[in-house]
Amino acid sequence: MTSASTRIDRTHDENIPLGIGLMVLGMFMFSVNDVLGKWMVATYAVAQLMLLRSVGAVMVMTPVLGRPGHAEMLRMPRPLLQALRVVLATAESLCFYTAVVVLPLADAFTYYLAGPIYVTVLAVIFLGEKVGWRRWLAVLVGFVGVVIALQPGAGAFGWHALIAFAGSLFYAALMILTRVLRGTSPTVMAASQVWGGVLFGALAAPVDWVPLASVGDALLLALIGVIAVTAIVMVNRSLKLAPASVVVPYQYTLILWAVVFGYFVFGGIPTLPTMIGALLIVASGLFIFFRENKVTKVEPDVVTGP
Repeated sequence: MTSASTRIDRTHDENIPLGIGLMVLGMFMFSVNDVLGKWMVATYAVAQLMLLRSVGAVMVMTPVLGRPGHAEMLRMPRPLLQALRVVLATAESLCFYTAVVVLPLADAFTYYLAGPIYVTVLAVIFLGEKVGWRRWLAVLVGFVGVVIALQPGAGAFGWHALIAFAGSLFYAALMILTRVLRGTSPTVMAASQVWGGVLFGALAAPVDWVPLASVGDALLLALIGVIAVTAIVMVNRSLKLAPASVVVPYQYTLILWAVVFGYFVFGGIPTLPTMIGALLIVASGLFIFFRENKVTKVEPDVVTGP
């Protein structure tokens, strides 16, 4: 999964239908990114994938950062927290791609969509935010959904499910740090995450490097990063064109794409526990989002991702 944070101030060029369309298309692009990632980790090492996809993303983002007027964005306040955020983003991606070596996409997406639920708990612990009983009840429902999807004690339960679950926790911690560092340019945050992937891949990939079968495979691995950056741009633009309260719920179309791609590309069908868990998690996440939006009366920060 690919994470990038943004806090959007919408301009007067509001276009809600286009905003919704871009959010749906952005989620579709993220799904394509993850489908290609799952396809490639069947042949190549996860660290190798992270290196080459990050290189592809760097090739797209470098011209943007090099444009006149963008030099000031390269100044990063609170560097230690920024570094921790990069570590969390790298760990989250590592967990996701490691998990989908075995795990169906629908299962992996289900665990990751629980991220906003964990954020509610972490925000109380680390940010001192106040949460009412309604949101606590939604958190409980979400946790029940996670337990149902994980199926502890079932034969299907294994290390890959635990890794995906750990990745969703890293994802939630990433969102918390994004709130703390919300003054940082979204472009800089995205670029730092990409360079974190390059650094990790450069260190880890040689340990388990698989020779590339063709130039086409190398280009495809790099294309994964390009697709991720494109998806981020679409989501950012969506949030400029329409209120977050309108477009953010469409992030849950990820589950739909996961089911479609899982069936037509990998021949998999989600299990009943996975679908029940996903429904509970989505319902819980939507309730928490709308309740928080109603209570705070502000447009929230949004972390895209998968």
